Amino acid sequence: MISPLLTDLYQLTMAYGYWRQRLHEREAVFHLSFRHSPFGGHYAIAAGLATAVEFFKNWRFQKEDLTYLRSLKNPAGTPLFPAAFLSYLKKLRFRCDVHAVLEGTVVFPHEPLLRIQGPLLQAQLMESTLLNIINFQTLIATKAARVCRAAEGDTVLEFGMRRAQGVDGALSASRAAYIGGCHATSNVLAGKIYGIPVSGTHAHSWVTVFANEKQAFSAYAEVMPESGFFLVDTFDSVQGVKNAIAIGKQLRNKGFDLRGIRLDSGDLAALSIKARALLDAAGFPNAQIIASNCLDEYVITRLKKQGAKICCWGVGTHLVTAYDEPALDGVYKLSALRDEQGEWQYKLKLSEQTVKISHPGIQQVRRFFWDDAPVMDIVYDLVCGIPEEKPELVSMDATVQQKLPDYDACMDLLQPIFVKGKCIFKNESLAVIRERALQQVSQFLQPPYLVGLEGNLFALKKRLIDNVKKNS
Repeated sequence: MISPLLTDLYQLTMAYGYWRQRLHEREAVFHLSFRHSPFGGHYAIAAGLATAVEFFKNWRFQKEDLTYLRSLKNPAGTPLFPAAFLSYLKKLRFRCDVHAVLEGTVVFPHEPLLRIQGPLLQAQLMESTLLNIINFQTLIATKAARVCRAAEGDTVLEFGMRRAQGVDGALSASRAAYIGGCHATSNVLAGKIYGIPVSGTHAHSWVTVFANEKQAFSAYAEVMPESGFFLVDTFDSVQGVKNAIAIGKQLRNKGFDLRGIRLDSGDLAALSIKARALLDAAGFPNAQIIASNCLDEYVITRLKKQGAKICCWGVGTHLVTAYDEPALDGVYKLSALRDEQGEWQYKLKLSEQTVKISHPGIQQVRRFFWDDAPVMDIVYDLVCGIPEEKPELVSMDATVQQKLPDYDACMDLLQPIFVKGKCIFKNESLAVIRERALQQVSQFLQPPYLVGLEGNLFALKKRLIDNVKKNS
């Protein structure tokens, strides 16, 4: 269970401020989105919703949480939070509406992945935790999708637990990597918790325990005859393949077989070609060649171009740490707040950097299709709505303004998850989520894909920017 204290201190100080100013029950709307597609790509894979749902379900301040908050002091040495505010937090229960894009959905910059609507104080306190959950899992799912596309249908195994950023980083990464398309994980606890297939053979230490490599392979074959995979690079990879073949013949005499070998160092392309030739010549054409050793989508693509005879890829560090871009720039912004009369007042953040200017309104994302293929996404405001006639779209950077292309179907991406704090969402299996991701990624292989604001929302945003600048 995730504690509500998994947050930044300023969320709690703002919450106290809203309470003191009697703003805490004002209805507010926040959206979670990201500003750039990671890894130089043009999309991301939404992930982390199931974790967020559990967070919402169990969100409450426990006795020990309040005891800790009571111990905090301000610079004057007096309690940071008064007893009356802590008493309020003790009684607080989650009462927000939540709409979210389903996990495994292809999403784009500046589109809301979640919309939180409810009391200002509560919606504010969701920010840091949601960003922690959604940013990381979306990033890793996206990285996994890229790796799997590079593998061109080959098996991809997630081997990254030992290099992951902590215990939760390892578990969340295994889950997200499976969503992105990986076939299995080495992480046994992730297998237990999430139902992900687990995979693994033996390490170099197994080989070095024995007097020589051939003896080590023989002992492993005796213990695990059905799992005839051998790591062959502890001393010399080519000799390791020969030793694996010798033990494979012994296995075959006992009614088993050599299932494959793993290469973990050296020139993987050249070694795999040599290994394949040795295996085929020895009568093991079905023995698989697994590769590991600092793989990512770029290395896999290069190895394939070099003619590598690898059919299974064990990807670890570069996947679970998102090595080349270790953070998604997800943000959580206030976009609407009711005033004292109950009227919506639209909000946005201005910046000298265009990419940091947020969108106002109560947003929804509509995806349009032609002949079952997605053709465009449009972000619109639920109050303004989308005109019945073909609406106008303005690209996110306002450089393109055009009518919608022809379409024969559409759907809204943000789905209802909670209503007034009650969960109405039926959990999806990880297999269903993974299949959605695989199917959608195949539809978005050819950029650019047009994403923009509905014309009325764009005009509203422009007016609001002008008013804010005028009154600043």
